[in-house]
Amino acid sequence: MSTLDRYLLRSILSSVLLVMAVFLTLGGLFLFIGQQDDIGVGRYTAVDAFSFVLLNLPQQAWDLLPISALIGSLVGLGALARGSELTVMRAAGFSIWRIARAAMYAGLLLVAFAVVLGEVLAPPMQQLARQQKAFGKFDNVSFAGRGGAWVRDGNLLVNVERQSGNAEFGGMMVFELDSEHRLRAMGRAASATAAPGGGWRLSQYAESRFVGDTVAARREPTRALQSNVSAEFVGIAATSPNELPSATLWRMIRHLQANELDVRPTLFAFWSRIARSVAVLFAVLVAVPFVFGSLRASGGGARTTIGLLIGIGFFLLQRMLESGAIVFDLNPVLLAWIPTGLLAVAAGALIARTR
Repeated sequence: MSTLDRYLLRSILSSVLLVMAVFLTLGGLFLFIGQQDDIGVGRYTAVDAFSFVLLNLPQQAWDLLPISALIGSLVGLGALARGSELTVMRAAGFSIWRIARAAMYAGLLLVAFAVVLGEVLAPPMQQLARQQKAFGKFDNVSFAGRGGAWVRDGNLLVNVERQSGNAEFGGMMVFELDSEHRLRAMGRAASATAAPGGGWRLSQYAESRFVGDTVAARREPTRALQSNVSAEFVGIAATSPNELPSATLWRMIRHLQANELDVRPTLFAFWSRIARSVAVLFAVLVAVPFVFGSLRASGGGARTTIGLLIGIGFFLLQRMLESGAIVFDLNPVLLAWIPTGLLAVAAGALIARTR
């Protein structure tokens, strides 16, 4: 790596980190404000809310990294263009692709940073934040383990599968214990919905009840389950596929396929995580042609606006395609890669047209 490469890399990375710090400060502030209604519930204090915000910052950093990389690259390279440093580089014989190659080094480092954030730091820290909040707000229940949320409420043990709505979950297993902690009954519902007056409404419920040396089985279309475990608590405990690391998502995909269950949301979440990490590289590259065009002499505000527009468009397209993969039964792998693919095509085409 030449001195020029290191200089460009340092300019881009410093601007990206500055933009990321601004976004995280604002995001953390809004998240802390959102916790105000929960402060004072149970043992949940302002200190707990601040800890919740800090533990969620890595996930926010991962979510914001593509747009931060784009805006930071625009700001960093724009400062060089406004100071005519990029013009001097071009006059010295460096082509646009040569400068883009230096920007690519910065993009690859940011991709590695995204992998560390998304696969190592963010998921366990966010799960820890959920657990600490749940333990602070609810004194009479606990949860642990993998494979959904395991929740205990007195003599009931409940295992809740992935969340499909604000108060709806993909399935629930109920284990009932007696006073001596022996298994009295076990049942499974295909879906669980929080009842308006408290408790749960279980659909397609099948139960096996142990009476002495016999087992009594029964099936019911619906069952009302009285429990102190609220949908809010389970929503804190159960993790959405979009917040799981790729290794966990891959295990979930294999499990769902083996049991002939709907794998589309999990498959989209898996490939979307990979595509979002790769998109960071092209977010940096797409900034290169802008600083040689009409934005060369523009201020930081104009570049930030352009970066925000592209980043918001990328985010909205991804959310729209996620709904399309589920609602219209489209290929989730293809849809997960469309936003990143469009960003890559735009970066290549714009750099090729820059003179």
